[in-house]
Amino acid sequence: MGQTASTPKPGTQIQVIGAGLPRTGTASFSTALTILLNDPVYHGGTQLTRGPPSELKTWICILRAWLGGDKPTVLSLIKDRLDGYAAITDAPGCQLLPELLELYPDAKVICTVRDPIAWEKSMNQIHGFAHFTWLLRQQWSNLYADGRRFSSVKEVSDTLPQRAIYSKHVAWLQENVPADRLVFFDVREGWEPLCKALGKDVPTDIPFPHVNDSEGIARTAKYHIRHALIRWVAISAISGIAIIGFIRRW
Repeated sequence: MGQTASTPKPGTQIQVIGAGLPRTGTASFSTALTILLNDPVYHGGTQLTRGPPSELKTWICILRAWLGGDKPTVLSLIKDRLDGYAAITDAPGCQLLPELLELYPDAKVICTVRDPIAWEKSMNQIHGFAHFTWLLRQQWSNLYADGRRFSSVKEVSDTLPQRAIYSKHVAWLQENVPADRLVFFDVREGWEPLCKALGKDVPTDIPFPHVNDSEGIARTAKYHIRHALIRWVAISAISGIAIIGFIRRW
C-alpha cells in the first residue's frame, strides 16, 4: 500500500481497472499509473486505511449491497466513490470486475501478477488486514468457495488456502473479462509492458517505482491494521456490522 490517500480530481474518469489481488505489486502499480496517467489513482488498501472514515463507510454499504444482490445500489455507490479517479487498484475493487466493467466499458483491465508461493507468504504477513470484516470474507467466499459462509478467519484459511485463492482469482478473471481487454503484468518487468498496454511512451528519466517491498511490510502492517480497525469499530456502532475483535494484538 502507499503511504497517503489520493485526492479525487474533478472531471477525471476511470481509464484503468486494476484486477490484481493485494500484495501483487498493487502499490507500485498504482504509483506507476499516477505517473503515466497524470491523474489520481484509487488504491483500495491505502484509501481504506489512510483516507477519511467516509471511505470505509461507503465500502461497507457497497459490500452489503453486493452480498444482498442489490446491483443498482452497488453500481451507484461505486460510481460516486470513484468519481475523480483515473484508475482503481487493490481490494475490494479487484473482486468487483463485472460491476466495474459495466460502469467503465472502455477501461483497460490490468491484473498484476506474482509468483503464487511468494504471494502466499506475503499475504500471511498481513492476513488479519485481508479478512478483518465478515463482509470482505463473505465476498471472497462467494467468489472462490461457492458461497460457503465462514464464522472465523481460521475457517477461511483452512478452507481457502492462499495459493488456491490466487489461482481461482486468475481463473475468475479469465471467465469474466474479454480476452482482448485483459492484460497480466508483473511489476518486476518495469515500464515497457505497462506502457505498451496503455499506449504510453516509456518515461526516460523516471525509474519504475517499487513501493512497499517485503522488508517494509512489518513496519507498515501494524499501522494499517490498527487504524483501519479503529475506524471500522466506530462505523460499526452506526451500521451494526460485526467486527473481528483482535485489535489488542496490535
